[in-house]
Amino acid sequence: MTVTKKTIHGEWSSRFAFILAATGSAVGLGNIWKFPYITGENGGGAFVFVYLLCVALIGVPIMMSETMLGRRTRQDPVDTMRILAEEAGADSRWQYLGWMGVTAGLLILSYYSVIAGWSSAYILKAFTGSFFDADATAVKAIFDGFIESPLQLIFWHSLFMAATMLIVVRGVHDGLEHSVRLLMPGLFILMILLLAYAMSTSGYFQGLRFLIHPDFSKLTADSILTAMGQAFFTLSLGMGSVMVYGSYLSSDVSIVKASYIIAAADTLVALLAGLIIFPIVFTHGLHPDSGPGLIFKTLPIAFGSMTGGWLFGILFFLVLAIAALTSSIALIEPAVAWLVENKGFSREKACTLAGLAAWALGLGTVFSFNVWADFRIFGRTFFELLDYLTANLMLPIGGFCIAVFSGWIMHRQDSEQELNLPTARAYAVWKFLVSYVAPIAVFLVFLNAVGVI
Repeated sequence: MTVTKKTIHGEWSSRFAFILAATGSAVGLGNIWKFPYITGENGGGAFVFVYLLCVALIGVPIMMSETMLGRRTRQDPVDTMRILAEEAGADSRWQYLGWMGVTAGLLILSYYSVIAGWSSAYILKAFTGSFFDADATAVKAIFDGFIESPLQLIFWHSLFMAATMLIVVRGVHDGLEHSVRLLMPGLFILMILLLAYAMSTSGYFQGLRFLIHPDFSKLTADSILTAMGQAFFTLSLGMGSVMVYGSYLSSDVSIVKASYIIAAADTLVALLAGLIIFPIVFTHGLHPDSGPGLIFKTLPIAFGSMTGGWLFGILFFLVLAIAALTSSIALIEPAVAWLVENKGFSREKACTLAGLAAWALGLGTVFSFNVWADFRIFGRTFFELLDYLTANLMLPIGGFCIAVFSGWIMHRQDSEQELNLPTARAYAVWKFLVSYVAPIAVFLVFLNAVGVI
């Protein structure tokens, strides 16, 4: 099949626009919230080294594949997999891979919006001086009081979801592209300002050494699997976002070059987050292995006691909110694209329907932290169940299937045409990575996530 189709949604105006959008999709709470604390839990530099290796060998090949699939058909993920399965003479049930991506995106958005609302609320808390001279007990009391209030969580969840919908409803050019052209440079500028402050702290070189000096004695098999999982999840793979963004990509843009630039930018944000957070942690005698509470329970202690903490607390949580917003617009876009293409909905109607569905489902996550805190489904709160289903099951299965389809099912001439790699050897390297290395690695991540290994 020669690709002559045009997406009805419009295309990115340039490779730079696609890179900004896809980087925005990849850069999120996982980079600024999760990466620093799992690096702290797994020994620092050695973990970072393995993580970078996994990004190159697992993340980038699957990103190239998912982008390629989307651009091949210029359709939403469901129709993309249906059309490509027909083209390859494969089972029509491959379209369920598209359905799983669209569904995973909405499920993730439902609880992602709630957690992102926390970062938005903490901008206000930092602005009003809530953390001033607060010790660990006081900061914990602030956090516990906040999440135990359903009305507060609903307000910030609603505000964040409204911002997401207002961007997406404007379309590819006026909404997605214009927003990332503003938000992504803003995010990098804010992070550089925060880095400049971190470099002035007494703990900067200790934090730098912790992040880049590899101590392989601290590396365990579980650490390696965690690094593999983070390398996969950090690029927003397996949830339809990269596929639908790829469908808006011009045919004259190199998928290979764009994928490496996106992976590099995403990794840069994660490393910058570490270079910002660890010096502050060490300067104030805090613990880098504080786990998920590092952002909302540990750092506010530092912001409340350091010179300029009021301002830098605001900037930090603003960075967190911007990163979350650029990811959230990518999470909802696959569902919006499907509704427009298959149900004949206007973009306004599709965005409203998908957004309200994610918002309503998000109420379950809100209540998981307060009025439903003791309610369990299969031993998990509503939030924990959604997180487990998406992160541990749907996304790894999606990434595995994308790799298998691209490496084993799709015709060689079709993948060669879309990727347009400069040499036969370069194509052979991608083919080997996506056919063997990536599926095995993601399968191991899946087994580790479900507790088999």
